[in-house]
Amino acid sequence: MRRDVIHSLLVANRGEIACRVFRTCRDLGITTVAVYSDADADALHVREADLAVRLPGAAPADTYLRGDLVVAAALAAGADAVHPGYGFLSENAGFAAAVQEAGLVWVGPPVKAIELMASKTRAKELMAGAGVPLLAPVDPATAGEDDLPLLLKAAAGGGGRGMRIVRELFALPSELQAASAEAASAFGDGEVFAEPYVERGRHVEVQVMADAHDTVWALGTRDCSLQRRHQKVIEEAPAPGLDDSLRERLHEAAVAAARAVGYRGAGTVEFLVSAEGRPYFLEMNTRLQVEHPVTEAVFGLDLVALQLRVAEGEPLPQPTPPQPSGHAVEARLYAEDPARDWQPQTGTLLALEVPDAPGLRLDAGYTGGDTIGVHYDPMLAKVIAHAPTRPEAVRLLARALERARIHGPVTNRDLLVRSLRHPDFAAVRLDTGFYDRHLAGLTAPGPGDPATAALAAVLAGAVRRTAPAQAARTGARAEAVRPADLAEAVQPGALAAGGPPPVRFGAWRNVPSGPQRKRYRGEPDGTEHEVAYRTPRTGAPEPYDAPGVRVLAVRPDRVTLELDGVTRHFTITADPDTDRVYVDTPGASYTFTALPRFTDPATHTAPGSLLAPMPGTVVRVADGLAAGAAVEAGQPLIWLEAMKMEHRILAPASGTLTALHAVPGHQVEVGALLAVVQEDPAPAPVPEETA
Repeated sequence: MRRDVIHSLLVANRGEIACRVFRTCRDLGITTVAVYSDADADALHVREADLAVRLPGAAPADTYLRGDLVVAAALAAGADAVHPGYGFLSENAGFAAAVQEAGLVWVGPPVKAIELMASKTRAKELMAGAGVPLLAPVDPATAGEDDLPLLLKAAAGGGGRGMRIVRELFALPSELQAASAEAASAFGDGEVFAEPYVERGRHVEVQVMADAHDTVWALGTRDCSLQRRHQKVIEEAPAPGLDDSLRERLHEAAVAAARAVGYRGAGTVEFLVSAEGRPYFLEMNTRLQVEHPVTEAVFGLDLVALQLRVAEGEPLPQPTPPQPSGHAVEARLYAEDPARDWQPQTGTLLALEVPDAPGLRLDAGYTGGDTIGVHYDPMLAKVIAHAPTRPEAVRLLARALERARIHGPVTNRDLLVRSLRHPDFAAVRLDTGFYDRHLAGLTAPGPGDPATAALAAVLAGAVRRTAPAQAARTGARAEAVRPADLAEAVQPGALAAGGPPPVRFGAWRNVPSGPQRKRYRGEPDGTEHEVAYRTPRTGAPEPYDAPGVRVLAVRPDRVTLELDGVTRHFTITADPDTDRVYVDTPGASYTFTALPRFTDPATHTAPGSLLAPMPGTVVRVADGLAAGAAVEAGQPLIWLEAMKMEHRILAPASGTLTALHAVPGHQVEVGALLAVVQEDPAPAPVPEETA
């Protein structure tokens, strides 16, 4: 048996998974090589690698999906092995073959296994022969009412792209067309198939690890039922609520699937489990899964290290897997706004800090100061908790997320915390429709106290704005002051200390001894908070007309208040480049944007204007859409693609399209005017005598 000792490894990927693989390589003494696009020139995975090779361009199709460039990069850097990570080229048989043809070690399954599992339709035929339970396929051309609901799926690829649920027969042709177009765009293959959609089904999978010496491990189950847009959000191991016989059946089916294709390395066999407890094969992912850390935690293994061991030709360390211990839960932290159709968010990530405690693990692709761009998946990090029992692991994870400092674009952090604490999650009432049922409640305003957080932010800001004058008097280094700060009221005491005179706007004057007012808009819900405060000529700023609130301490970065006899602490972080302020408390976090005293007329847009909700690329427009066309309220007009997700721009009302600026293939910035819909006038009321 050939032995290939790996000394230098290139990871054909980016972000969190590249950093994850590099971590194991460092532990094993393996030199690490990164590849990066122009958009990722200063990304975390590039900074952590020993060597890095540029892939010119920014779009995935020009960079991370160019197998020829990746192989050339490995050879140029002197790597002797390639790890594909997940996504991009990780399940591309042609890329795996090219790596091996270049004389490099492929850290993945055999090319033939990838080919056999690459098409879901062909994989299902193979699994049927291996005795793996399956859902019977449905021919869309002959589907009838009795076949509904149907699930349309792309034959190639995954990640929810090309998936559609069809509940009305008349919608089947258009949904087939849409699913095929999305699949072709995402995977270069427009083949779509249909199968029965299992209502309230659970997504349960089995991690397998196999070597070239006829050993196949089934490393327990994982539940990945909490999904948005068919992409996983929260995963856990072992899958809760399964009886022993069902677990054994899933393990046996997964091992049979792996043996049927001569599998080697890490892979995942995915199943849909019906509400009655019947499992059905979905697909086999011939790569490492995003959620692999929960299996690592429960089994005490490093799956990447095992991948490397198998790739070097070594056997697994023992014929049977180790015994599992405890329970692990993983939450995917995304830069997205769940309350606004999961819109991905971009911008500078100012802070990403998760508490360090026994049982907690952070796998991140970003750190504070990094930029979240438009070209790639919006996942920032994964937070994993491991504890002796499921309730303990869930509690630990929810509390860690709650206490994390995450400043910058909107994230799904609050949704994750609420999901973990939801009664249905606690009671293991899990299925893939969880967010369809509960999203409105999970994104509604929470029980926190944003008004008091806004007060703390204002008090800290009042102190912060006095720092330049105090520094000038003492010779200390002043903090950076934004132009917006200079337009604020001069703080009381400035005149007595020889500071600048009060700022005047026309006939209005900011009187230092009177109450000052500051307006903030809460993010992302848009709620406005107005805070009144005053600063005595001697002493710290204090709230104005706020019974039950007593100020105990105020600093530019920390405020302590007594609220109805209870002492509470607020950590304040002001972004010096924007008007945003972040307030972190032990139980919640808040983001505020300072509002100007006067409204800027330039911010107004014409009624019916459709603006790009995020930067992205116009994928297509509705058939026949042109200025003058009649549209119906809720009709999809424009499709945008951003961060590996497709977003529909809907008509806000029934009326006439008076302008269309969106052109397929063009990139647009957030807020760009895409189209204008003029609403039909309301019909005149009919007189009662003629009604």
